[in-house]
Amino acid sequence: MENSASRKVFVVFNALLLSFMAFICLLPILNLIAVSFSSRSVVEANQVGLWPKGFNTSSFQYIFANPQFFKSLWITVERTFLGWGMELVLTILVAYPLSKSKKVFRLRGFYVWFFMVTMVFNGGLIPTYLVVNELHLVNSVWALILPEAVAMFNVLLMLNFFRTIPGELEEAALIDGAGWLVTMVRVYLPLSLPSLATITLFILVRHWNSWFDGLIFMNMPDRYPLMTFLQTMVLNLDLSQLSSTALANNPQLLEITGRSLRSAMILACTLPILLVYPFLQRFFVKGMLLGSVKG
Repeated sequence: MENSASRKVFVVFNALLLSFMAFICLLPILNLIAVSFSSRSVVEANQVGLWPKGFNTSSFQYIFANPQFFKSLWITVERTFLGWGMELVLTILVAYPLSKSKKVFRLRGFYVWFFMVTMVFNGGLIPTYLVVNELHLVNSVWALILPEAVAMFNVLLMLNFFRTIPGELEEAALIDGAGWLVTMVRVYLPLSLPSLATITLFILVRHWNSWFDGLIFMNMPDRYPLMTFLQTMVLNLDLSQLSSTALANNPQLLEITGRSLRSAMILACTLPILLVYPFLQRFFVKGMLLGSVKG
């Protein structure tokens, strides 16, 4: 059956269709790259397709000469790794007790519903800002980390994976004198590496791509994370308003347009995660499967 003619036709058609769809998805990125490396005249004439014309790197030189780019990059790297560490620890500490039966953890049902409500409702934008402000976290990197430090979706993935681990392993550890915490660290976590890798990728991508919280909780532009800096640059950039003095101090501005500079900014900000994501895509697929094993 696997070698039948209809099966071969389906496999070939499926491969061609998926390849075509992948190419369609790549077209905007290829055009973005081409525009960012093209000269001013061809960009203004809208003659850039999928390959750069009049190759130049003026847009990238202007971006990398801006110290705010590197400040924002560092803030994003800082929030990504601090947020990853805190969120991973809290996710494990919440998921492990919730993975137990009601015989072991009597209030399990109450706490499951308590956390599930947060997937549907939240405190709202203004109350969240007021809480962050009262805690004196505005303009702090912790304002970007603490409000979403426990994501219930990640807790569900971890919880479901814990429940697939045979209970006999835990019973054996408890009989040998290990406590709940030792059992979690020495038995459950080593067996949960696929789930931990999946959650790690979810956390890293979310923190890297997040921009709205930086716009809300950071009052000073020099405290913006990278994606917030990108958002403000893309929306507010207007090279036509630059003075002759600014052009004299930055001669590379004569070689770029607003469109090419925006394209270069988007490429420079998203390139790190674009390079990492394809190699870890399989963890996303596995993560979605883990979340559908048990409820």
